[in-house]
Amino acid sequence: MLNKSIDVIIPVYKPDEKLDKLIERLQKQTKKPDHIILMSTRDGREEERVRKFGNVPNLSIHHIEKADFDHGGTRNLGASLSLAEFVLFMTQDAVPTDVHLIEEIVKPFENEEVATVYGRQLAGKNAGEVEKYTRVFNYPEKDSVKSKKDLERLGIKTYFCSNVCAAYRKSVYDEMGGFVLKTIFNEDMIMASKIIGAGYSISYAANAKVIHSHKYTYWQQFTRNFDLAVSQVQYKEIFAGVKSESEGIRLVKNSAKHLLTIGKWYMIPDLILQSGFKFLGYKFGQNYEKLPGKLVKKLSMNPSYWDKE
Repeated sequence: MLNKSIDVIIPVYKPDEKLDKLIERLQKQTKKPDHIILMSTRDGREEERVRKFGNVPNLSIHHIEKADFDHGGTRNLGASLSLAEFVLFMTQDAVPTDVHLIEEIVKPFENEEVATVYGRQLAGKNAGEVEKYTRVFNYPEKDSVKSKKDLERLGIKTYFCSNVCAAYRKSVYDEMGGFVLKTIFNEDMIMASKIIGAGYSISYAANAKVIHSHKYTYWQQFTRNFDLAVSQVQYKEIFAGVKSESEGIRLVKNSAKHLLTIGKWYMIPDLILQSGFKFLGYKFGQNYEKLPGKLVKKLSMNPSYWDKE
């Protein structure tokens, strides 16, 4: 797999110093990307920040209008610029932990049935205890491969895949028609459902590691889960038939046990509040079609999305 071509595609929107670290570490990989493609909005400050990467070998910067910047279309445009056998999508705040990220993420493609490989996300130093455990829960130390036969056992987890760090076999990506253009969230899981439905497999590479975590407020937890539920309602044909909420309940129970085990029982009220806001956001999102348009926009983490609706 080390002789196969791979391009890295990174949407850029209001970047910080993590993008600098990401570009720096991509250049030091044992398997170097053939091209790094930055998809940046036409904003004065952003253009100034990404312009300094102009001298990086095999890196190109492509500007798009802010109104056209979205989850699916921006990535599709980036992929259309690639002639590589594999495309690796990353977010601007995902920083490789070592020089082996690309080497590790292409290994599972040795299995011709594997169409997608996503990497492991580790929490940053400033992440809270609950966020750290959530990363361990969702991204364990052991590799795995998921296919259609796992739907009954894993439910919605079968489709779990994150474009924070996910590589796609370009031929299958094109066969699936790229990411959906109309979604507020979850373009990666919607693509994963198509890939699974077409008979391909999705691999999780535990040794392909990036630092990526957020310190969300309670309200941000609400709005993020609101958008998550909206995307599931918009694609009922994909998500209606698979188990979903039970996985969230299991995460809360396991998180509480973890806090008790490490002696941080005093953090359980915070866990309960976080989980409560997530649950309420999810429930409101499931019923967004019954809510006034102005309220929907206020409850969403991506209010600009509703301007296009």
